[in-house]
Amino acid sequence: MTEDVLLETRGPLGLVTLHRPRALNALNLGMIRVLHPQLEAWATSPDVRAVVIRGAGEKAFCAGGDVRAVHESLAREKAGEGDGRLGRDFFREEYRLNHLIHTFPKPFIALVDGICMGGGVGLSVHGSHRVVTERLVLAMPETAIGIFPDVGGGWFLPRYPGELGTYLGLTGARCGAADALHVGYATHHVPAARLPALLDALEAADFRGEVRAVVDGVLARFSEPAGTAPLEAMEEAIQRCFAHARVEDVLQALVREGSAWAADVRATLTRMSPFGLKVTLALLRRGRALSYPEVVTLEYRLARACTSREDFHQGIRAVLVEKHGRPHWRPSTLEEVTEAMVEEAFRPLPPGEELVVA
Repeated sequence: MTEDVLLETRGPLGLVTLHRPRALNALNLGMIRVLHPQLEAWATSPDVRAVVIRGAGEKAFCAGGDVRAVHESLAREKAGEGDGRLGRDFFREEYRLNHLIHTFPKPFIALVDGICMGGGVGLSVHGSHRVVTERLVLAMPETAIGIFPDVGGGWFLPRYPGELGTYLGLTGARCGAADALHVGYATHHVPAARLPALLDALEAADFRGEVRAVVDGVLARFSEPAGTAPLEAMEEAIQRCFAHARVEDVLQALVREGSAWAADVRATLTRMSPFGLKVTLALLRRGRALSYPEVVTLEYRLARACTSREDFHQGIRAVLVEKHGRPHWRPSTLEEVTEAMVEEAFRPLPPGEELVVA
């Protein structure tokens, strides 16, 4: 048990509670370093049949990784006042934690109530079961801070139906429960008021049978319809506008679409980092044909490249520190972001610095 993450066993369950409610349970490096060895221990413990992860409070499951701390570490290094190690270690260790969840040998059940963004998506999407509530606010808003949808976004976003993942990854649009079910992020919808009873039912379940089937049965008893997904009504337009290899072509398609929705989406994209948009689209297109380990190897390279650029620091200051939402992107236009600049961000790291996951 630490102040920021609580770890306990309840009968056959290993239970994780992200415990930074005032920070919307944002994931920091210390939490990662507590979680990883405990999950490894539960993975092999005969007494733990399944793992449940939840967030403290009623506002958020996890609002993301602590990118502000990453920014501060790298900014100190740039000023000659530190080695920037926290910034590099955070992404490396976060990716390793996500990979552990992705390959976890037992049911891994995320109870996603409230805000779930960035690092929170990484803690949930890779598990076997994602239970969402009516309070869900799901998003990958990284292009607004000059980077890309990390934590495996290059793997799971291209596997959403059609071009929905491209739309969500470029725009950072928010999803509720119905949309989360529609794209495949969520596996079940359970009202927030019933989560304590659901946890009790999982704790009391008879796990002498096939464990996955037992979990499926309990969740099915609590699951309820979430209604019609708003994304369904936009799916054809999203397909027309986002099925392109260049961000410039996406913007032109939105102009041709001519609707109020298309105008709003185009306005959103023009506020994002031009470099972040181009790197993101390149990642999503490559990710369709790659395995999960191959994708996260690319993503770690991108994380190192993008967080060393001025756009990341501009984005953090504008969105999280000064909160005026008007970063000065460099380059400031899509036309200035060359193909060579994008390719450079994907370049292999020096020997010994690559992320290696089995």
